[in-house]
Amino acid sequence: METSVNGVLGGRLQLRQPKKGYRVAIDPILLAAAIPARAGDQVIDAGCGVGTAGLALARRVPGVQVTGVELQQPLADLAEENAASNDLSESVSIVCADILQGNIGLTSGTYDHVIANPPYMKAGEATPPPDPIAAIAVVEGEAGLADWVEFAARMLRPAGRATFIHRADRLPGLAKAMMTARFGDVRIFPLWPNATAAKGDPAKDARRVIVSGVLGGDGPSQRLDGMVLHDGDGGFMAEAEAVLRHGNGIDLL
Repeated sequence: METSVNGVLGGRLQLRQPKKGYRVAIDPILLAAAIPARAGDQVIDAGCGVGTAGLALARRVPGVQVTGVELQQPLADLAEENAASNDLSESVSIVCADILQGNIGLTSGTYDHVIANPPYMKAGEATPPPDPIAAIAVVEGEAGLADWVEFAARMLRPAGRATFIHRADRLPGLAKAMMTARFGDVRIFPLWPNATAAKGDPAKDARRVIVSGVLGGDGPSQRLDGMVLHDGDGGFMAEAEAVLRHGNGIDLL
């Protein structure tokens, strides 16, 4: 597998990734920015790929402890290498495991946060990319959306928080899965492609949604205003640029 090294967060992270097929996008950076973690918090980055979200979080919040869980060994190896090359090995560790396994060597019910950028496309409803690594990353396999939510619920401590980024048109299914798994105080943060879309329905017109909830929380769901990503010329809006290049956080609380 040929790889390249590419900078994200304005060069604050240098990530080795496959040259073809699986490539880092902005979604894990946006996900990491939305996590209200503090020094000492224990975080699982489920389906971590080459480690982007967990490493971005560790760069923004010194002292956080992240465990990346990745099914594919080649990506897990790259994630481990990226933690080392960015001097974040003390904050970020990687486990190659399947979230459907009952025991992956982690202690259930103890984590403060679980974050995930699950495969966006349903199995059988999309043509997988020709690259096998990319295909597993973007099209659901045996683990469906509810399985990702159930994994988060299993690993979190009481009142721990799960945060997902997903395709906007899958918001109803994600919200239902979180309700079934006893998540409350759910915050829905649309990521609008442009200002025109921001006037519409987040489940139809947003590009992505960040959805965050508290295990066992009893607060009502809230739809936040979200963020407009692009200006009229296709460049990033200042708020999005501050997150993607300068490492700013996104406040969901």
